[in-house]
Amino acid sequence: MAIATTMRPLVSLTLPERGAARLATQLFLALAGTLLLTLSAKTKVVLGPVDISLQTLAVLLIASAFGLRLAVATLLLYLAEGAFGLPVFQGTPEKGIGIAYMLGSTGGYLAGFVVMAAIAGLAADRGWDRSPFKLIGAMLTAEVLMMAMGFAWLAMLIGPEKSWQVGVLPFIIGDLIKVALAASLVPAVWALVKRG
Repeated sequence: MAIATTMRPLVSLTLPERGAARLATQLFLALAGTLLLTLSAKTKVVLGPVDISLQTLAVLLIASAFGLRLAVATLLLYLAEGAFGLPVFQGTPEKGIGIAYMLGSTGGYLAGFVVMAAIAGLAADRGWDRSPFKLIGAMLTAEVLMMAMGFAWLAMLIGPEKSWQVGVLPFIIGDLIKVALAASLVPAVWALVKRG
């Protein structure tokens, strides 16, 4: 029994074992996750010359709590909501909506969120979410890949030098703080669960 519970993400503690109740709970969690992603996109923290959202923190926390499959499904649902024109992204509706917005300057970062969720979710499925050291390694990998995807897409639009200056450099410190925070919070929640 102990082995089975150490290799499951946090959400497994609340999910019904099978059937319609499990599916309904997963759907509710995915919708709640997209709401959290929307709120985190609209929440801005000023750390220097650019506003930074809390979205990468939300992606990492959702992925670590939900595990690979449910996290990726949640991110894909979030992107689908945005593609259908709902104002769920940081710059919507001010800077456009739907597919046109998604193909703009943030397109690579949005796709990178799915990869980020997959990596952090897989780490949770493997039980790495109990250890801040293992989890921060997975989350840093996820962060680097997400930023690389965002940079590559932006570089095609405005060139690599400008992409680095406006699309990566201003976000490094803030994103490292978010990774450290997420990698600390999730193991702390597991420690509380074990005590309870």
